[in-house]
Amino acid sequence: MINRNLWPRGCVLAILFFCTLELPHQLLAQEAGQPSPPATPETQPAAPQTQTKPANDPGAVQDQPAPDSKPPKDDRIFFALPNLLTVENVSSLPRLTTGQKYKTVAEGCFDPVEVAFIGIQAGIGQGMIGYSKRFGTAYADAIIGNFGTGAIFPTLLRQDPRYYQRGKGNFFHRFGYAAMRIVITRSDSSGKTQFNFSEFLGNGLAAGLSNAYHPGPHTPASNVNVLGTQVLMDALGYELKEFWPDMRRFLLRGKHKT
Repeated sequence: MINRNLWPRGCVLAILFFCTLELPHQLLAQEAGQPSPPATPETQPAAPQTQTKPANDPGAVQDQPAPDSKPPKDDRIFFALPNLLTVENVSSLPRLTTGQKYKTVAEGCFDPVEVAFIGIQAGIGQGMIGYSKRFGTAYADAIIGNFGTGAIFPTLLRQDPRYYQRGKGNFFHRFGYAAMRIVITRSDSSGKTQFNFSEFLGNGLAAGLSNAYHPGPHTPASNVNVLGTQVLMDALGYELKEFWPDMRRFLLRGKHKT
């Protein structure tokens, strides 16, 4: 799940420019045989820990199960925006508890960088006229939408709100995979794919409640417009989450050279 009201329009345009022009060349070059960057301790999966006892010990145990999942590492997008509900280089994890879902979404909503970016977005084209009102509505949209899609409905419907990066394959396969996360998600209990009800119900909740604080007129068409905008921003956010590791390597490529 991604916080949809957090980036200025310039960031969105930069993302699309990078994805459509630079990334395909980078990925095709890697597939042609260029070596991938060496793995680091941060990207290598942790070896499972086991505890063993002598075979004749009646209390001997087999491999111990992994502990409950920890909050995702905050690998900030563009080294600034929180990125808490993204899973990189891992195909599956233990399910998030209800408390972890709410805590993770709250940490993202109230992060100072996110508040600052909402303020920037609210000020685009507004000047100082009505700025505080614009900021308040944008921030309310972000909080309601993020809790709806990342905590409330995933808890009620037992769905996993995390985005699992594909991280391999050509550009178009990865782009399509990220786009499909709008309508496909994972079950908390079985890990199987299912329709992403949380995405549409959560954003629908935000669109409905926006009538209470958005300026009128309030019509079904205006609610559909709010819902469509939020879903579109989530779709762009999934693309950003998928390709951020490639962008990060591109931006830091000079530091890896010896």
